[in-house]
Amino acid sequence: MNKTFKIYAVIFIIIMVILALFEVNKKEVTDWRKNFDVNQKSPFGLFVFNKEAKDLFKNNLTKIDVAPYDYYTDKNKKPHNILILESEIDPESWNKILDEVSKGSDAMIIANRLPKNISDTIGFYGSKISYENENVLKLTDKKYQNDFIKLDKFPSGRGFSYIKPNVQILGKTVEENNEDQANFIKAPFGKGKIYVHCEPLFLTNYYLLQSGNVKYAQSVFSYLSDRETLWFVESNTKESSSLLRFILSNPALKYAWWVFLGGLVLFIFFNVKRKQRIVPIIEPLKNTSADFVKSIGNLYLQEGDFHDMMAKKAQYFLNKVRLDLLIDTQNLDEEFAKRLQLKTGKSAEMVNEAIVLIKKAQDPYASVMKEDLARINSLLDEILK
Repeated sequence: MNKTFKIYAVIFIIIMVILALFEVNKKEVTDWRKNFDVNQKSPFGLFVFNKEAKDLFKNNLTKIDVAPYDYYTDKNKKPHNILILESEIDPESWNKILDEVSKGSDAMIIANRLPKNISDTIGFYGSKISYENENVLKLTDKKYQNDFIKLDKFPSGRGFSYIKPNVQILGKTVEENNEDQANFIKAPFGKGKIYVHCEPLFLTNYYLLQSGNVKYAQSVFSYLSDRETLWFVESNTKESSSLLRFILSNPALKYAWWVFLGGLVLFIFFNVKRKQRIVPIIEPLKNTSADFVKSIGNLYLQEGDFHDMMAKKAQYFLNKVRLDLLIDTQNLDEEFAKRLQLKTGKSAEMVNEAIVLIKKAQDPYASVMKEDLARINSLLDEILK
């Protein structure tokens, strides 16, 4: 382990310790977002309702984790109750729900707002919004006059602006500085009924955990018949089971994850910067001349033309003598032999034998054998050494 790596490791450990101290001393922040998620324990999640729903519906509740359109396709069910709680429903699924209600089922929709074509079908238009910080939800039926819930944290203040004559008001929002406005209605539809409540906050963790508020929820659901109830929770219950989602959903693990990624990026950056780039291997150029000579030699051997090869060898020798030894090669006489012997230092017998073979190679009518080619090749190479 080199010195530079040790320095980076110490710096990284110090950063981790500092971040851990910040995490320990950090004050937990309450998440007040209205998520309406059955798995969330935040104030406006539905974790408590999800746990208590079986008792509220007398163990006759079934949670469905697919869209109503997919559930009801190719399925013929007897009349039942349908519960939609702040879920996003596609138009085809809404049509399936209305079709089931028209056959005798009852639907209870608890949501801040509905698509306009659905609200028009049920029998109300638009919604009024109040910006009061507090209000009270009450039921209009005299037997439920003592069942109410006070909303003191971020009430939506929604109410129905116009209701058709055949729609019955079951609940209202009471505010100190505004007139009462309807927030819970019942509308007949075919053989069934549709209940709409526009303030789903009364089912969140924050309000259900307050003393006495469960009674209001029980009273709202008491309007449904005592039969099977299907709760479509598709948009809230489908969660990714990936490890990364689990890490990011936990604040401490998410913090550690980002620190780990940051440290990894820094390590790679500094480590790569110190590394020498790979030196490419360059293959040396091949001596193609030698290969060419070998190819030509093999060609001559295959043809068996020893006379031509002997003549070329003699011509090459005489050319080297002219250039390197500066001896005139026009006449291969005694004078030529004497000068070649002096400059090469070879014996007179070797030089004279070489001259005889050269003259034989230059004679186009001479008979040349393989042994003559081998002898002239060795003699001329020996003289030029």
